[in-house]
Amino acid sequence: MSDFLRDAAAFIREKNYNIYSIAEICDGGEAESICINPANAAQNSYSVAKVFTVTAIGLLCDRGLISTDALVCDILSRDILERTRERMDGRWESVTVDMAMRHALGLPRGFLDIDCTDPRAFGEDYLAYMLEYPLVSDHGGERSYTDGAYYLLARVCERIAGEPLDKFLWRELFSRLGFREVAWSKCPCGHCMGATGLYITTEDMVKLGEVYRSGGLYRGERILSEEWVRTVFSRGYELRMSGFAEGYCKSGMLGQMLAIFPKQNRVVAWHGHGFREQNELMYFISRYDNS
Repeated sequence: MSDFLRDAAAFIREKNYNIYSIAEICDGGEAESICINPANAAQNSYSVAKVFTVTAIGLLCDRGLISTDALVCDILSRDILERTRERMDGRWESVTVDMAMRHALGLPRGFLDIDCTDPRAFGEDYLAYMLEYPLVSDHGGERSYTDGAYYLLARVCERIAGEPLDKFLWRELFSRLGFREVAWSKCPCGHCMGATGLYITTEDMVKLGEVYRSGGLYRGERILSEEWVRTVFSRGYELRMSGFAEGYCKSGMLGQMLAIFPKQNRVVAWHGHGFREQNELMYFISRYDNS
């Protein structure tokens, strides 16, 4: 086990943070993790799940099957009921994949959040519920963070790949990175939520960060194109500048994190619950002296 993990675990215990486990990959080596507070091996990653949906879109873009300029309603044309077409705002017809990835749909903040709202409020058909919901602002402009945007992207991935998002990622990502356990929450119609509800181990979660840190490679194998990695960082597709050591990160609502520190050649991930001191731990990591 690395000195970093031992020191990080000691810091977490000293601060009494409710973190279950923390994992690291440094200098492109093996993923390592340490358990701090015993819990189930696979934990809900909440919004860190969105980075996996971003990656699925990237895999499809790299294969020339989709572009970020593609129109969402064109892709999902067979999934939209005629009744919904009659009720939906006409502005939906010009919504692109890029707009969804930037949370620029014109929906209210927090829309379709199954973690904070009783999911029964959304009915059986989440896609119809979303498309029939009145837009509150012009799409394509102001960012309004919603889980709905990434549910929409999960449906886009499913339609383009010809199989559910989780099945597609098992073959194209999870198996290639050596994941052990994966489960993804689904809507009543059986479609992956895309935005949340991804249950994985911390040691597996950190592996996706390594793919982005290394420009699309994992232990020498090309997973994503360098172009896609640059696009994700430049457009802020979920992995956004953290403010700590020029790193990038994506957090989950109850104390989950995937963080990339390029200058340290380090990727760190953790799962927790009710952990609100993310910045303190990020600061500790950003100041960590490898020597």
